[in-house]
Amino acid sequence: MLKNCSSWLASVSLCLLVCNIARSEDKVSFPFGWNAESPRQEIRPEFSYDPHGGPNGTGAFVISHDYREGLDGWIQKSFDVNGGDFVRFQAMRKLTKVELPRRSALVRVLWQAENGRMVSADVPETQVQKLGHVPSAEPEHPVDGPTSVDGWTTVHGIYRVPKKATKAIVELHLQWAPNGSVQWSEIDFVKTSPPPPRKVRLASVHFKPNGRTLRENCEQFEPLIAQAAQAKADLVVLGETVPSASPNVKPQKVYQIAEPIPGPSTDYFGKLAKDHHVHIVLSLYERDRHLIYNTAVLMGPNGQLIGKYRKVCLPHGEVEKGIAPGNTYPVFETSFGKVGMMICYDGFFPEVARELSNHGAEIIAWPVWGCNPLLAKARACENHVYVVSSTFMQPKDGWMLSAVYDRAGEPIAVAETWGTVAIAEVELSQPYIGPWNLGDFRSMIERHRPVVNDE
Repeated sequence: MLKNCSSWLASVSLCLLVCNIARSEDKVSFPFGWNAESPRQEIRPEFSYDPHGGPNGTGAFVISHDYREGLDGWIQKSFDVNGGDFVRFQAMRKLTKVELPRRSALVRVLWQAENGRMVSADVPETQVQKLGHVPSAEPEHPVDGPTSVDGWTTVHGIYRVPKKATKAIVELHLQWAPNGSVQWSEIDFVKTSPPPPRKVRLASVHFKPNGRTLRENCEQFEPLIAQAAQAKADLVVLGETVPSASPNVKPQKVYQIAEPIPGPSTDYFGKLAKDHHVHIVLSLYERDRHLIYNTAVLMGPNGQLIGKYRKVCLPHGEVEKGIAPGNTYPVFETSFGKVGMMICYDGFFPEVARELSNHGAEIIAWPVWGCNPLLAKARACENHVYVVSSTFMQPKDGWMLSAVYDRAGEPIAVAETWGTVAIAEVELSQPYIGPWNLGDFRSMIERHRPVVNDE
């Protein structure tokens, strides 16, 4: 009898708890069309709406987590859309005690047909033929923009509505944030103009110098840069340690041939960049005080040094020469997009290309003496970036190509013989939609990649 009574009391308590939750949800008054959702009741966070919240007092949704791990919930609304239109999403977000905003406080935009089902993505017919299927239109992930002094972050994105979509579901999330809370305010989802095209011509030079001096080696690249410029290249990538790459250069000791940056070689290639109105990337040995680095430089079409990257991953041969490693992953804004650089052995490690991608690189220029060409494909496809490699190996060696790799990791232009230039035109304004459930994987990386120790 006592056992049955205890079971009855437990059932009543559970019923009262569920009823109280339902009543508390009923008390939340959201603006028209918005509602709160969670995958399961047991991980449902607390939802509220502050009509006077937000950076300008126009109202804010609030999602709050208690001390438990793994809570997950979002505010959502359905918007009517027309296939083929471009739409702009923007919202303001403010966090309290959220350790990892990129994973916990995100927005998703889902595309649906009238019946609520997922629709197919709009991809080139050549891609459909290659894959053997039409990819699905996976959720979009708007990116985090600037944060104001009072803690409000702009989250935004512009998207082309899939042709078969009639609805867009906008979800404003807070997930996996014990004791954290988020405010979402000033949500805007409207039709907009298409983004301007960003066609870029990428060039890889396949040439190994054989001069007797540092300057002579540099000069041997001039006709190839001119050839790339004549083909209207925007970015021309040369090889690794170009000034000293020839075995004929004397002396060969790196501490004797290393030079400052800016210095003689960057001055020379800066003049070529200006004369031909192109961007140029190459690597050289740099001296900075008592240290020597293997450094890649990006020269602009005005002849000036845009920036440099110091090789982070050093093979034992360079360590034995007393070369020092770099420790940063800079990405540089150019007139056509964001460019990162890595050098040779860096390509053996996924962390370098991933960090450049994390910092916004759309193109990675890669001076590389030699490397497994499978790693070039991997670095491109795992980050959905274009990789432009310039090597001193021949294709028949099976140890790296001078090529342009697309965001699927395929070489779309390859220089087959010495003294030639591979050129490919790409469009940076259009995302690459991957097969099956990858979607615009580049936009997912920031939200889905695992936590690393320095975050």
